[in-house]
Amino acid sequence: MAETERNEERKSRRSLQPLRRLSPYIMRYRGLVLGAGVSLVMAAVTTLTLPIAVRRMIDHGFSESDSGFIANYFSMLVAMAALLALSSACRYYFVITLGERVVANIRRDVFARVTSLSPAFFDTAQSGEIVSRLTADTTQVKSAVGATASVALRNVILCFGAIAMMIVTSPKLSGLVLAAIPVIVLPLVGFGRSVRRKSRAAQDTLADATAYASEQIGAIRILQAFTNEKLVNGRFARAVEVSFEAARSSIFARSFLTFFAIFTIFASVVAVLWFGSRDVLSGALSAGTLGQFLLYSVFAAGALGALSEVWGDLSQAAGAAERLTEILAEEPTITAPAHPLPLPAKPEGRIEFRSVSFAYPARPERPTLHDVGFTIQPGETVAIVGPSGAGKSTIFSLLLRFYDPDAGAVLIDGVDVSKADPQAVRTRMAIVPQDITIFAASAGENIAFGRPDASPQDIRDAARDALADEFIEKLEKGYDTQVGERGVMLSGGQRQRVAIARAILRDAPILLLDEATSALDAQSETAVQTALERLMQGRTTIVIAHRLATVLKADRILVMDGGRIVEEGTHASLVRKGGVYADLARLQFETGATAFQAAE
Repeated sequence: MAETERNEERKSRRSLQPLRRLSPYIMRYRGLVLGAGVSLVMAAVTTLTLPIAVRRMIDHGFSESDSGFIANYFSMLVAMAALLALSSACRYYFVITLGERVVANIRRDVFARVTSLSPAFFDTAQSGEIVSRLTADTTQVKSAVGATASVALRNVILCFGAIAMMIVTSPKLSGLVLAAIPVIVLPLVGFGRSVRRKSRAAQDTLADATAYASEQIGAIRILQAFTNEKLVNGRFARAVEVSFEAARSSIFARSFLTFFAIFTIFASVVAVLWFGSRDVLSGALSAGTLGQFLLYSVFAAGALGALSEVWGDLSQAAGAAERLTEILAEEPTITAPAHPLPLPAKPEGRIEFRSVSFAYPARPERPTLHDVGFTIQPGETVAIVGPSGAGKSTIFSLLLRFYDPDAGAVLIDGVDVSKADPQAVRTRMAIVPQDITIFAASAGENIAFGRPDASPQDIRDAARDALADEFIEKLEKGYDTQVGERGVMLSGGQRQRVAIARAILRDAPILLLDEATSALDAQSETAVQTALERLMQGRTTIVIAHRLATVLKADRILVMDGGRIVEEGTHASLVRKGGVYADLARLQFETGATAFQAAE
């Protein structure tokens, strides 16, 4: 299988085949395609009629010294020039508009595909590399679908049209030209393969550099805090140099391709002119006919020379199209079944794990959960505690159906989530994650992310319940204040309260709290904990916590260790057992808290 895939990859890299995958996008706009085609043919035909006019003028106009004849022909040439200009302008409008329209649709579809892919894809993919495909690669495709493709088609029409007219004008001289074409075209095809391969390599290395830069810019504060500017700059400089060397290799191949094409083509034209001049001197050919043939040979040579350059651009675009279609062809691993089981119309919030085992796809040899089973009743608050790496966050990932278990089943309200629509499953939940995501938008828009159709009053009510209103209203523009990329204008505690407000606004029957108060000071934590307790009433709540003080009021505590549930009970009962939880509690409470002593 692997060998077959490699063969297919090598085969695709030898041609412009990936560009064919763009045809569905292009054919959506048949009007633009038709307009571009008509304009293209009109411009080519007009160009091909010019040598005929030149021949008649040389053979008839000058020899007869008929000034009226010459004036008429010059007038005709002006009219043809106007037609050529109009058709060229129309061609430019249609093809550029088509290119912009197609690329806009590709960008939309690629982004939509990326947002639909399962988290398993992002376990290994780099966000910066994906952004590079959305920007640099789509720009290459736009150039191909727009100007480059039309220039290529125009030169193809000119080349074949000129060759046909050369044969009509002088079969003898045409034989000389046609004999030289294989000598010119075959090396072009061979060089073109090399150009495409090198262009793909250049695009890949550029994407790697872009991904690295995106990652470092996103972590600029950590970068500067650890004074690693020199290290990062050096690594990026090396990545840029690798990209430059790949690009230079591609450019050299294209330059050599252009040199070979232009030299061989125009050398053949000179040879034709030399043979033709001998026929004119012997009277076998008129001067006008030689001029006509020479112009057609120049058109054909120029078209082939231009194609050699255009081939390089199309090769680059083919590499870009290949990278884009790789994303479009990527299928999410988590999808809705053909006939998904519906969740109950009236949500209850019952959660059940039945003998669940799971390993992340990126690390299949290291299982995260082993035969985990528990049931949470509607309205119950359950805390999950344990050392880092015990599998606590994996519980949330399986509940949200970011992944499906390798064995066992996860049920919500009696429905196996692997047999339900992921969208329907996720609408039943609100989450406050440990790593808060704040978008480069206003404070109000960040809260409204929990329910985009919420009214301004609903947003304010949620902010008030999360105690976020007290700092939001003090901002320069209140709820309309832009909070910066990743919420850099807010403190850690403020970001956490915005996230809590977002979860409150979602108003889901199941609430997932992952260290929801970890970034708050003692005073804010007490107030937000009160708000969360009001929010948790009547809702099924799962709390992941490392600080055990936040789970003392949970109805039950599940203790995880090594991917298994090793203990279960209340705080007091688990402390009395003297097991894993008791050790965790002793470490946290023995230095200052009295809760542990009271429980004893």
